[in-house]
Amino acid sequence: MSAMSTPPRALIADDEPLLRERLQRQLATCWPELQICALARHGLEAQEMFEQQRPDVCFLDIHMPGLSGIELARLLAGRTHIVFITAYDQYALQAFERGALDYLVKPVEAERLARCVARLRERLALSPAAPTLDDALLARLLQQLHAHSPSPAPTARAAQPAALRWIKASVGTVLRLIPVQDIDYLRSDERYTVIAWRGEGAGPAEAVVRTPLKELLAQLDPAQFQQIHRSVAVNLAAVRQVVRGANETAELHLKHRPEVLPVSRSFVHHFRAD
Repeated sequence: MSAMSTPPRALIADDEPLLRERLQRQLATCWPELQICALARHGLEAQEMFEQQRPDVCFLDIHMPGLSGIELARLLAGRTHIVFITAYDQYALQAFERGALDYLVKPVEAERLARCVARLRERLALSPAAPTLDDALLARLLQQLHAHSPSPAPTARAAQPAALRWIKASVGTVLRLIPVQDIDYLRSDERYTVIAWRGEGAGPAEAVVRTPLKELLAQLDPAQFQQIHRSVAVNLAAVRQVVRGANETAELHLKHRPEVLPVSRSFVHHFRAD
């Protein structure tokens, strides 16, 4: 690892491009001297980039294709400071607080990232050498994560009552009642959900609700609304075309809006031809 007389260096590994880029921007704000020396799309690429760059800190998504963040952490034990990135709730990760590890829950909040950065600064100032990660501890953490995994969304939705037909949302200082058929897509934004819809005669509009995206999806008709990304769900009736991209991802183009929505590897199979 590099001496702390030089700026600290970091690697970010996440198979979601938007999340990689967002974390990079957030780190640039709260830790300006940190140099992001590598952005990896999956675990195997992260392992290769680590050997080339030898960063002081690695931000690792727990769930990545090929090589998970947990598996990669075992390989990097003692050579870098590890921060896990996960979609799991904080209560499922209490053991991290007791180990030589840290974690960030998606979507990463500025206040939580600031606390993580403060810890990392302290560790790097005390000793450039990262503490050795205990394999038994990692195994227990992985078991704990699996034990708290949420049930698959389709099963949860199937048990719900009749799907929502209207959503109450704030548009400025006005509360609107938005028909779900007028919604183009929904996007998670920190603790809120942004509703992108077509206003009456006014073209594309946006509104905000306090209900998390996950809860809204559980109440919407799964035959009409499809999740395409960890933070985005789309009304299938609003889709104009889907363009396949590299690395088993895709871009989704809408009929009534200029935005191009990313389809992540986890959801691209919903748009494959039969």
